[in-house]
Amino acid sequence: MRVQSIRLEGEEPTWTVLGADLLPAREIESYLEFLRQTGASPNTVKAYARGLALWWEFLELRGRSWDVFGVEDFTGFLGWMRSGLPPGVASLSAAPARIAAATAAQRLQAVRSFYVFQQWRGIEGIPALFLGRKSSSSYLPFLTHIRRGSRAASVSVKVHRRRRAAPTLTPAQIDSIKQACARWDPGTRSWSGSIRDRLFFSLLEETGMRLGEALSLQHRDWHSGGGENPYIEVVPRPHPHGARVKGGNYRKLYISDELDRLYAEYVWHLCEAGLDLVVEDIDASYVFVNVAGGKRFAPIRPETIYKLIARIKRVLGDLVPARWSPHWFRHTHATALLLSGRPIHVVSRRLGHADVQTTLNTYAWVTEDEELRALADWAAATKQWRDGHADI
Repeated sequence: MRVQSIRLEGEEPTWTVLGADLLPAREIESYLEFLRQTGASPNTVKAYARGLALWWEFLELRGRSWDVFGVEDFTGFLGWMRSGLPPGVASLSAAPARIAAATAAQRLQAVRSFYVFQQWRGIEGIPALFLGRKSSSSYLPFLTHIRRGSRAASVSVKVHRRRRAAPTLTPAQIDSIKQACARWDPGTRSWSGSIRDRLFFSLLEETGMRLGEALSLQHRDWHSGGGENPYIEVVPRPHPHGARVKGGNYRKLYISDELDRLYAEYVWHLCEAGLDLVVEDIDASYVFVNVAGGKRFAPIRPETIYKLIARIKRVLGDLVPARWSPHWFRHTHATALLLSGRPIHVVSRRLGHADVQTTLNTYAWVTEDEELRALADWAAATKQWRDGHADI
């Protein structure tokens, strides 16, 4: 099985899975088309295609059909992904896993979701991925009456992942990154370097936007203050290079006057370079565009940002973490807000999470760690208790 990219002019890139006959695998393609039609991102389609291609490959090795298997096949699939050994072959010594726990969990989820889709289509006899359990709650969710059977479903095979703190950057590291992009010379009262690149990382720092959201910004989304609080609109729309607003949700982000002024400097720089002579509708054009290389004033690709990051890493060396990425700015933004006492539901809305539970799952450790750190001084933390029991 092979995962194949598909690129059609004017449309987002997508992926399918080809069989030995070089034709799309029918059952997989029907599910991938369902994902496309329901608004799944190209990255989700690609990841799920990869997971299902591996599942098909594993079933062929075990002589199984996609619609006839047992739970032992699913656990075997997990072990096969981790070890790379043929089914039925065990290693006599412990070996490091070939893939991260998060990757394994994502691929298992792709397979589970595929079979849930097949059950929706009316295909019976696929119970191995879930176990029935009685609910401890009297609450009945919407549409529960159409379920087959009366028992709630829980996942039968799980990947246990150790919760890790989201990686963050320090204020000094962020300043170093921005300074590596462009510097303000108070003597000449001018910028040296790339204002575009500095604006990009300043935007990520101050808003916590995702990479795709930042690259999807158009000038009409940026509302300068004019005496009031400037703000940015995050608007779902197609991007020529596949960048997108995750979840397809609109939100408004208020920003500082300082960031707004940097944007104004950048727009002035673009106009000096001839943007107004080349682009017919500036409002509908993208904020982050090619200035030096590539097609002039065309929207930049995500790969351009990663190449920029590689250059910054070479320049700064040990001053910044070796593996930092644009998403670290998002984690840093959320962490800084929570440690500053902002309510988690407000942070969740600013980040654009569909559910506050996502924010809690990712960042609950921030406030938990701060609360636990406060107990480091045992005497101070227990003073009231000790004073109340002084005479006992």
